Amino acid sequence: METAPNRSAEAGSHLTITPSILYFGTPVALLTTENADGTANLAPVSSAWALGQTVVLGLGIHGQTGTNLASRPDLVINLPQPAQWAAVERLGRLTGRPSATGQDQRRTRYEPDKFGAAGLRAQRSQVVRPPRVAECPIQLEARAAKVGTAADGDFLIVEARVLKVHAAPHLVIPGTQHIEPAAWSPLIYNFRHYFGLGPELGHSGISETPRADRAAPLATAR
Repeated sequence: METAPNRSAEAGSHLTITPSILYFGTPVALLTTENADGTANLAPVSSAWALGQTVVLGLGIHGQTGTNLASRPDLVINLPQPAQWAAVERLGRLTGRPSATGQDQRRTRYEPDKFGAAGLRAQRSQVVRPPRVAECPIQLEARAAKVGTAADGDFLIVEARVLKVHAAPHLVIPGTQHIEPAAWSPLIYNFRHYFGLGPELGHSGISETPRADRAAPLATAR
């Protein structure tokens, strides 16, 4: 039986638009860095992607996180789950930079204790100085290898080398070093709205965890 053509993919059927942002479904991360006085700064980011053991981050050029990494490259990339979106949103309205001015000052307020303000707990890291976020199921201790400016000059691009990975036990396939894909759902920032993942649709041919049936007990036991 022939199916109707997908009209959304036909030539000439698209609309040309100019969106204000391009967050077309990106994972949220909470970054912990070290302030000059040894305290911790905690900030949400929605521009992050991984390649091998390197994570590339996009940061605001005037934020405290970028200032910290330029002098103290240690950081932790904490990955929250969908249920933690409200804590992320609370952090988005705060800044760790006392001298925030102009537009940043109108949209945010200075808060030295971001962990407390967000209702999160600091957990000691193993190989870097900034703490981990205890409530985040996946935590990546890392070190910034390169901090540069984006092509438009409005953002910082950070290349961070991951040194140690921590995962909640229910996310790890027993007896392996693998995250169970069906048990892990990242918090997704989709055009400034928060989402989780839907049901699995399939897996790539190079997946090392292809058995979806194995994950069923884990997914229902959470």
